[in-house]
Amino acid sequence: MLTPRGRLALAAGRAARWASRATGRGEGAMIGGLIAMTLDRSILRQLGQGRRTAIVTGTNGKSTTTRMLAAALGTVGSAGTAVATNAEGANMDAGLVAALAAARHAELAALEVDEMHVPQVADAVHPAVVVLLNLSRDQLDRVGEINHIERTLRAGLARHRDAIVVANCDDVLMTSAAYDHPNVVWVAAGGSWANDSVSCPRSGEVIVRDGSHWHSTGTDFKRPTPQWWFDDTSVHGPDGLCLPMRLALPGVVNRGNATQAVAAAVTMGADPAAAVTAAGAVDEVAGRYRTLTLGQHTVRVLLAKNPAGWQEALSMVDKTAAGVVISVNGQVPDGEDLSWLWDVRFEHFEQTSVVAAGERGTDLAVRLGYAGVPHTLVHDTVAAIRSCPPGHVEVIANYTAFLQLNRRFGGQERSDRGINSA
Repeated sequence: MLTPRGRLALAAGRAARWASRATGRGEGAMIGGLIAMTLDRSILRQLGQGRRTAIVTGTNGKSTTTRMLAAALGTVGSAGTAVATNAEGANMDAGLVAALAAARHAELAALEVDEMHVPQVADAVHPAVVVLLNLSRDQLDRVGEINHIERTLRAGLARHRDAIVVANCDDVLMTSAAYDHPNVVWVAAGGSWANDSVSCPRSGEVIVRDGSHWHSTGTDFKRPTPQWWFDDTSVHGPDGLCLPMRLALPGVVNRGNATQAVAAAVTMGADPAAAVTAAGAVDEVAGRYRTLTLGQHTVRVLLAKNPAGWQEALSMVDKTAAGVVISVNGQVPDGEDLSWLWDVRFEHFEQTSVVAAGERGTDLAVRLGYAGVPHTLVHDTVAAIRSCPPGHVEVIANYTAFLQLNRRFGGQERSDRGINSA
């Protein structure tokens, strides 16, 4: 139930959002949420009341897993159940307010939440489920040290012991965050990036790995036995559950994301088969993975924001494509320190036509040169795509480069089809 002040705050937020759209400044979700929060600091708590909410957090995969979870939760109860969700990825307080305000009467919510904001958001919305994906380095000049984030998550979960935590037992840091919680559903969702968890976050002892298993030397901290896991064809769950899982999205990492989404949805009452089907049907996440036509090229766009994310994105690239465009900016949301480029393995592109692009394309070109990857440098990403031979082009972009490209694609695609002359 909203207070009179809360209703006034939401009305002002709607007006701000309308003004943003009317003036062409954007969709207005963030400004609407900020205005509402300024007028009533309890608005997130008020909007969270009366709902069963799942929070999804981690360094990589938040948007995709949240999108899959929202689709799976839509199968709960009657067909087309309304689910409040921040589908465009605005994952801090203002974006969450906007998402919940847009679906005031939805009894279920799937919210992507920035990992640094989880404790305060959980205190406001009292989630039924918290989904922990992975933790790795992510722009240290902006985000901070990941062991501190793990400790913050652990402390936040300790205040919500009634919540069910769906945690990736293949990720050492997320396992540590959930290890003491009384209600954990362990999922083997994969963890190919291990460079940021060579030591135990609890004791500092070395983490020893043996295949999929891991443990900390000198302590009893070890990989829990998963209740959910996946293979190349199926998802497996409790009591011998085995269901075929076919995804529209590429990559092993998305099979892990889907498995955690299904596990969370089932925890919240979804039928397992319906949840798997719904998660598998997700084919685009806020412009990621989509394929479009641009002149003589078909273009698929992938987003990568940090070394672990780049490793996963690069593994999805079709090396038989006519060209690969890698676009890198260095703005504040990207992290202005691009030293992470040297942690990414670009070496496997020796036989692929690669174009370095973006505001920091020169930095990338230097890294590609040291990796022995033949490449050209075209700073403008659309021009870089056009410089490739006709055919399919794979584009991997970091955060602001991805946003810039998506904004340009709308007008550029229409121009290519003769709809406008911009």
